[in-house]
Amino acid sequence: MIIYILESLAFQLVFLLTYDLFLKKETFFQWNRVYLLGTFALSLILPWVKIQALQTTMPQELETTTVFLSQLNGVVLGPGAEQTSFLERIPWPYLVLAAGSILAAIWFAYKLIQLARLRNKSVVENFKEFTKVTVPKSSSAFSFFRNIFMGEDIKKDKEVNILAHELVHVKQWHTLDLLFFELARIVFWFNPLVYIYQSRLAELHEFIADEKAVKQNKAAHFEMLLSEAFHTQNISFVNQFFNRSLIKKRIVMLQKKKSKAVWQLKYVLLLPLILGMLVYTSCESENESKVEEVGVVPIEEMVVVGYSATDTKEYGVPFGVIDEVPVFPGCENAVDKRACFQEKIQAHIRKHFNYPDEAQALGIQGRVSTIFIMDEQGNVGDINMRGPHELLEKETERILSKLPQMQPGKHEGKTVKVPFSIPITFKLDGNDDDELNKEIQKFSERGDGWVPFTAIDEAPIFPGCESAADKRACFLENVQNHIRKHFRYPQEAQEKGIQGRVAIMFGINADGDIVDIKSKGPSPILEQESHRIIARLPKMKPAKQDGNPADVIFSIPITFKLK
Repeated sequence: MIIYILESLAFQLVFLLTYDLFLKKETFFQWNRVYLLGTFALSLILPWVKIQALQTTMPQELETTTVFLSQLNGVVLGPGAEQTSFLERIPWPYLVLAAGSILAAIWFAYKLIQLARLRNKSVVENFKEFTKVTVPKSSSAFSFFRNIFMGEDIKKDKEVNILAHELVHVKQWHTLDLLFFELARIVFWFNPLVYIYQSRLAELHEFIADEKAVKQNKAAHFEMLLSEAFHTQNISFVNQFFNRSLIKKRIVMLQKKKSKAVWQLKYVLLLPLILGMLVYTSCESENESKVEEVGVVPIEEMVVVGYSATDTKEYGVPFGVIDEVPVFPGCENAVDKRACFQEKIQAHIRKHFNYPDEAQALGIQGRVSTIFIMDEQGNVGDINMRGPHELLEKETERILSKLPQMQPGKHEGKTVKVPFSIPITFKLDGNDDDELNKEIQKFSERGDGWVPFTAIDEAPIFPGCESAADKRACFLENVQNHIRKHFRYPQEAQEKGIQGRVAIMFGINADGDIVDIKSKGPSPILEQESHRIIARLPKMKPAKQDGNPADVIFSIPITFKLK
């Protein structure tokens, strides 16, 4: 959700800058109206659009270091455990967004009620094209749908020009434009660009109405605007964004010569802008595809035993870009043969998967990355892999060697070799989280009042978080930043191809010191590095439970992943 909001904001900013720099001063008012309404709608839609033809893979060098962090619960809840309320399960940023939207909706409803009250106490006259509402003791003038509100204090010699102006708003349904942005302000109340969009559109409405109205009596209309600008008479066109500077802009725009038709080519700028946004939203980042224990990733993302993204091109056309993918037996009549292939190969791996007894006895687990080739006849061969242990690699090779013959892939009308990559994760039932829960239980049995981080009244305060509004969130963020800062992949582990997840648990005692660091991972090398990182954590301001300093148990996993 946050990513969507940020992308929408970025698109709106680009569209508005383009409007202000290239289109705002032109007299193509109706085109500009369409531009403002259309680009705002596009900014809401584009982040969701993914066009297959534009999809590409983000270069690995642009990715950040892979260190995945999360806070583990210190207590395992089962049936009968106390349930949290609905509001407690909703992240606080969403609660803030919802609260703001509710307040904005109430304010919008209040304005509608005020408008209805104003109409009820006024004199209403129905005409063919509009309804005139004469407001007592007022000199204001504005329109809302078919209703034109006119203050009874407006002089009769000005009324004709004002009616002509407001009638343009009525006929062109300008109220719908402004209501569209009023509703957008309810949903995106926190977005300042929505207000700018509405301001620009309200300004355009006045330009459009002036342009139409002056055709009847330009001199009188121009004189009326001048009197408004210099306040020689008290006539005001009530509008949310009406102010003295807008009157001046309207006078300037009335004097401006019509823009040449050739300048309409400026709107062509919209095409490369939209194309660039589509390319951005269609990009696929690395590590995007995961299917629980078995995942399929594009060949370009894998680096396994001498293979690289560029090497694979010599072995055929990558699965991610080939015109016609190999057809797995049973997928001949599938509408999406690419998706069917991936589904079938995952089902094949699950069917033939067998965790080696020796690997289980030794506690060996982890992810095996593999690449294989489907040749021009559809046969599977040239299987290569890299994993945390030879036992897991051999089992992976056995599974893939049992793949059936496929219908070969085709590219540009010719049968070709197709390289394909897939990771297989071997995970023991007694996982790291279970081990950590045992360690947490040991802490609890010490009788020293150790409290899990998730249950503590006041979390420890990380240096620099003393003034933070949410000290718990600040603590988590700083621990993660600390790990990223001090993270170093051991050279020995890289050379041996060791990777995996290390579960870490440690205590923060009542003095704020880091104590009793425990770890569980695929290798002592990775555990030692994790221990080194955590040991460098600074002294904290201790946590509190029931108003007193307390000892806290904290757990966090660190994932080591080779590029």
